[in-house]
Amino acid sequence: MATPFRTVQSWWRKTFSAPTTDEITTLYRDWRNRFLWQRLRLWLWLALICLLSFTLRDIYGLFFPFQELQQLPEILRTQRLVINIAMLLSILICFALHKTKLGRHHPDLLFLGSSWSISLASQLFATLRGFALPDTIGWSLLFLSQAVLMPVCWIIHLLTQVSVLVYYFGVNTALGLKTPIPEHPEIYNVTFILYIFWFCTICDIGVYLYDRLQRSEFYARQELESAYQKLKVAEAKYRSIFENAVEGIFQSSPNGRYITANPALARIYGYSLVDEVTANFTEIEQLYVDPNRRAEFVRLMEKYGSVSEFESQIYRRDGSIVWISEKAYSVRDEQGKLLYYEGLIEDITQRKQTEEELRVFFHAVSHDLRNPVLGTLMVLKNLLNSGGGGTGNRGQGGIIQEVSSQSPIPVSRSILERMIQSSDRQLNLINSLMETHISEVQGIFLQYQSVQLLAVIEAAIADLEPLIAQNQAKLTKLVSADLPLVNADPTQLWRVFSNLIVNALKHNPPGLLLTINATRKEDKIYCTVSDNGVGISQQQSDRLFDLYFRGASIGNSVSLGLGLYLCKQIIHAHGGEIGVNSALDAGTTFWFTLPIS
Repeated sequence: MATPFRTVQSWWRKTFSAPTTDEITTLYRDWRNRFLWQRLRLWLWLALICLLSFTLRDIYGLFFPFQELQQLPEILRTQRLVINIAMLLSILICFALHKTKLGRHHPDLLFLGSSWSISLASQLFATLRGFALPDTIGWSLLFLSQAVLMPVCWIIHLLTQVSVLVYYFGVNTALGLKTPIPEHPEIYNVTFILYIFWFCTICDIGVYLYDRLQRSEFYARQELESAYQKLKVAEAKYRSIFENAVEGIFQSSPNGRYITANPALARIYGYSLVDEVTANFTEIEQLYVDPNRRAEFVRLMEKYGSVSEFESQIYRRDGSIVWISEKAYSVRDEQGKLLYYEGLIEDITQRKQTEEELRVFFHAVSHDLRNPVLGTLMVLKNLLNSGGGGTGNRGQGGIIQEVSSQSPIPVSRSILERMIQSSDRQLNLINSLMETHISEVQGIFLQYQSVQLLAVIEAAIADLEPLIAQNQAKLTKLVSADLPLVNADPTQLWRVFSNLIVNALKHNPPGLLLTINATRKEDKIYCTVSDNGVGISQQQSDRLFDLYFRGASIGNSVSLGLGLYLCKQIIHAHGGEIGVNSALDAGTTFWFTLPIS
């Protein structure tokens, strides 16, 4: 708990602490000098008028003496006119200096000079005449008028006051001078000292507080101006982004009106001016080819607070139809009340056309390429089978006769088998391409059921036994039969294991050691397919699951790089993750996870 002493001490330090160098910037000093110079001119006029009034009084008193002045000493009654005229001359000199370069650049020096010319003129005159002059009224008017009209730089106020008092008490004491007042000949008394002290102190405190307030306001204005300039720059920057954005930017009201729109949105809708968008669309639902799309947009916004890739067909100004994709979110106040919708609109007509062209292309691939290859493969297999019962019995080097209406064509069994292998590869490539397209457009379709993972792995290994034997590979299975069941599509999981095994065999030399493992980790099954092959660089690992990416292979592989991409799609569709850990000459481990039922 703060004591009263500490409270007063804290207030004193906060109020009367000297300003630091950082606070008194050159900018503020320049402002303060201009303020002091302007107010000094006003004060000189006031001082001139004040002295003229006292001078006129003294001139009038020479002819018609004032009763109130009869009590003054004789020397003051006769010499006060001379003192006033001397001070008037000093004021006129200060007026002349005020207009000079010195006065403009150093108003503080002019302040001191004008103050001393008034206060010390009477003191010097009194000293020369052999007496001390306690000019209480003159000092009070001088210090008060300066504090009121020029309330900045309290140091120079204090300096003018101290200079006068030092001269009065110091010089008069040193010379042993007395006042011309018989009842009070001493140059000082307690009441006089207390009055002068507190009068000067009050004036200086007032000047200091006003100066401090002006400084705070000045810095506040500077910060406000700086913030305003930054705001203008930011506004200009974001206005440029808003005006030059490729996407349409909008704000729309809940009742279906556009509040703001940028030029890009106007172009998408077929308008040349932004104002035409905000003025013509009183009902946004009129834009949509399907009028229910706006209601669906509002429903999704109310449910989720935002939408992304909300695709619709709209009418342009000329009646043409284009595709747009909307990304928007709700803007609400502190109470949660909906204010407006804000977001982006992109013209995706060209993308939609491209997708349609791709759909047609893949349809052509399916029917115009796949079916002929499949037919050719069936014919070749039939030839091979029929040849096996005839001349084909002569073995690998035997000749198969194809009978035609003109003449027989001899075909070597080995050539026929290579043709079948080539057709198989073509069919696999076409099927992979079709599956990839379907997964991109429709996603992976899964038929879930409770699956024993060991059975899926054994089925994949059994199907690949000829390929494993052909590559002289050794496969180790470390999968336990008591693993928990997984809710998955067994056919798709079979494809994953098959793809990973084939991928390892394809990209490594013969004699590969393969290890398949599956263990439980918390609520997931962690599966791995590892080998001791040539490994994969980090750069390749980062892109291995990308569409159409083909890694370096030691053999001549015919592949589109779709197998691992499809594996990723299948595992992600099951809610799992897939990845690879590898390094050059250190083998490779593919891993993936599956949620436990």
